[in-house]
Amino acid sequence: MDSPNLNAGRQIVFMALALLATFPGVFLRLTGTHPDPILGALAYGLAIVGAAFILSWAAEVIQLDIAAGLALALLALIAILPEYAVDFVFTAKAGQEFAETGQSSQYGPLALANMTGGNQLLIGLGWPLVILIGTWRVKKMGAAPADAEGTTSEEIHLSRGQSVDIAYLTIASLYGLSLFLKETLTLVDAAILIGIYVLYLRRLSGAPPGAPHLVGPSAFIGALPKRARRIINYAGFVVAAGVILLCAEPFAESIIELGAAIGVSEFLLVKWIAPTASEAPELLVATLFAWRLASRTGLGALVSSKVNQWTLLVGTLPIVFSIFAGVLHGLPLDTVQRVELFVTAAQSVFAVAIVASRSVSRREAWVMLGLFVAQLAESGLAELGHISEEASANARIGVGIVFLLAAAWVLRRDFRSLANNMRDGLRTPWDELARDEAAA
Repeated sequence: MDSPNLNAGRQIVFMALALLATFPGVFLRLTGTHPDPILGALAYGLAIVGAAFILSWAAEVIQLDIAAGLALALLALIAILPEYAVDFVFTAKAGQEFAETGQSSQYGPLALANMTGGNQLLIGLGWPLVILIGTWRVKKMGAAPADAEGTTSEEIHLSRGQSVDIAYLTIASLYGLSLFLKETLTLVDAAILIGIYVLYLRRLSGAPPGAPHLVGPSAFIGALPKRARRIINYAGFVVAAGVILLCAEPFAESIIELGAAIGVSEFLLVKWIAPTASEAPELLVATLFAWRLASRTGLGALVSSKVNQWTLLVGTLPIVFSIFAGVLHGLPLDTVQRVELFVTAAQSVFAVAIVASRSVSRREAWVMLGLFVAQLAESGLAELGHISEEASANARIGVGIVFLLAAAWVLRRDFRSLANNMRDGLRTPWDELARDEAAA
């Protein structure tokens, strides 16, 4: 196991704070208390954040105890559990609403809001943070690339083995571009996206075993004697999963009530506030890797998370809707949802373009961050009434078109590199990929 020197007291404090953060939300839920919307959103949101931190530490440590292939599958599922739990609530309610009324006008527009917001947040904010912090740290410390996983003061270089993530993200992103053309996210779409995810896991299962790179509380837990480590780790899984299951529904409802109480669009709150709670631990861990000169590891984790979200998470939503609606035609999409799917898919294509060469520069990070800020600004202007609903939709479509044009501009130079990565990611034996990385 690769981990830095630890301050045991500090790590225990971090774990205690994460656990304490779950208490108010769990207390409100178990006592049936219906708090003020602002207090409810805060308490349940903190509970989700605390549970997500505990879950992320447990997911990292479990790599020490189970087979590599099973670890990959488990990690992929665990990584999206907090976000999926909230998505599940909105999608299930949309299905129930459809079963009762034949429409899903209240919860339908929210069914994809959390998913698209989470995806946009991951690439628009998470990737740039890792790149900018990682390259800045290398420059500040004067670290050589050999001591910083190949990172320089200007760019982060991914390993050849990470071409697997790039290849499957490419496939998922290209298919995702077709979703906004549809009026329904169908069970066929679900089968294709989940199929891509299964093939991705199957490909990853052949990767050679390696010592996990643990930091913070996960490194502290991993360094404990085996019996103590397993007891604490499995208890963490149980506690975190229980908190998420208890608090996901009231958190979702509190966001809707909060929007009504403060006069802010519930769609906007579901799109940005809910994903911030579920994505925060993952983004923090990735930036911590970058701070410790392991930017390749941090960025690689976010690339893999994007594959999981854009395949498994999206693919399960029409299944959940169909179960609760009692129909087989899948999740209906309104105009707002189709626009959001287009922007998210276009951003994903741009993300593929910038990692096509297996290196990402500071300039590309600033472009990603700038476009993300533009999305936030557009959302704010629309909410304040400075632009109409039609103009807002056109503006978001414009952002999506900019993403696609930027992707085409980058790929004019790196298309051959992308083709090589597709070949490596889909076909090249793992032992060859590993030899290349070892030689580097």
